[in-house]
Amino acid sequence: MTDVSIILGSKSDKEIAKKAIEILDRFNIKYEVNVASAHRAPARVVEIINNAHESGVQVFIAIAGLAAHLPGVVASHTIRPVIGVPVKAALDGMDALLSIAQMPAGIPVACVGIGRGENAGILAAQIIATGDKELEAKLAVHRKEMAEQVLQDSKTLF
Repeated sequence: MTDVSIILGSKSDKEIAKKAIEILDRFNIKYEVNVASAHRAPARVVEIINNAHESGVQVFIAIAGLAAHLPGVVASHTIRPVIGVPVKAALDGMDALLSIAQMPAGIPVACVGIGRGENAGILAAQIIATGDKELEAKLAVHRKEMAEQVLQDSKTLF
């Protein structure tokens, strides 16, 4: 069973995907990664979504730049949560951000910040944790560790 399907609009998005993968690995969340363009290979996108449904995927992460239609296309083919990650490919990533954030009514896509693959991984984990108390506890520990790191950074600033 795979919990998260990560779909990249282009191979060039792999560094952002790695950030999400690091988080998913940290929390032992099973995932799959594919490259599929909403514009150049739309049938492949639909095939990946259908296969993900069969394998039990709970959340999709779609990473795309430029026109960034991939997250919306994924959302149009599933009722499972879709997290869009805009990529800074042109216009400082604002084009991708707006393409993801301005979805029409009825087809929502959650949107994290430009290039924030790690936040997509954490959000996917939080969604899955709504039905998994053990994962919820791990996320709480992660949050506490981040707070402790901030305090440590303050103490060692100068």
